[in-house]
Amino acid sequence: MQDPNEDTEWNEILRDFGILPPKEEPKDEIEEMVLRLQKEAMVKPYEKMTLAQLKEAEDEFDDEDMRAIETYREKRLQEWKALKKKQKFGELIEISGNQYVNEVTNADKDVWVIIHLYRSSIPMCLLVNQHLRLLARKFPETKFTKAIVNSCIQHYHDTCLPTIFVYKNGQIEGKFIGIIECGGLNLKLEELEWKLAEVGAIQTDLEENPKKGIIDVMVSSIRNTSIYDDTDSSNSDDDDTK
Repeated sequence: MQDPNEDTEWNEILRDFGILPPKEEPKDEIEEMVLRLQKEAMVKPYEKMTLAQLKEAEDEFDDEDMRAIETYREKRLQEWKALKKKQKFGELIEISGNQYVNEVTNADKDVWVIIHLYRSSIPMCLLVNQHLRLLARKFPETKFTKAIVNSCIQHYHDTCLPTIFVYKNGQIEGKFIGIIECGGLNLKLEELEWKLAEVGAIQTDLEENPKKGIIDVMVSSIRNTSIYDDTDSSNSDDDDTK
């Protein structure tokens, strides 16, 4: 196939009639380099510096630059604080009963706190701890804690374990008491994540309840049973009438 950029009389005729596009001009490498350097020069040097480097280089800038630097430094500082706050926790923290008020009830403002009261002799409690440990890493902005139940509440009955309380600003926003409310013996990680997301403690990326299929089957089964019961009752009434 003939090169449309080739300098031939035929190609010039085709360009005149608009059949071929205008000939591409070769790019000037020197011009490209100059444009790139000009673009880089437009970036203030302090925009490439860390907060520590800005501190060291203060004497090298004029008053206008210093005002811009202060604005930029404040912006970077706020971004750093926001990041540190978001990544504040990231692990399942073991606490004792005498730490409950400080670590849970009086936790920092607007911080969601999850406390799991457990007993290590109960397998379901160990499963919940395992899931909470993984969720703590996934949602570091939420404070995940656990405590041996006897250190917090004396004579707490085993049938109430595991117990999960969800706090925010000193108030209980959610609670799951006992095996059934916590999700059952075969509790999956995603199911516990969904439960905690429903009360607002975490922002999950799950789009629907992982147990939705099971719930639908149960509801359908209950409805069918109800229909059969109504039918049997109706037939019985008819027989009595006869």
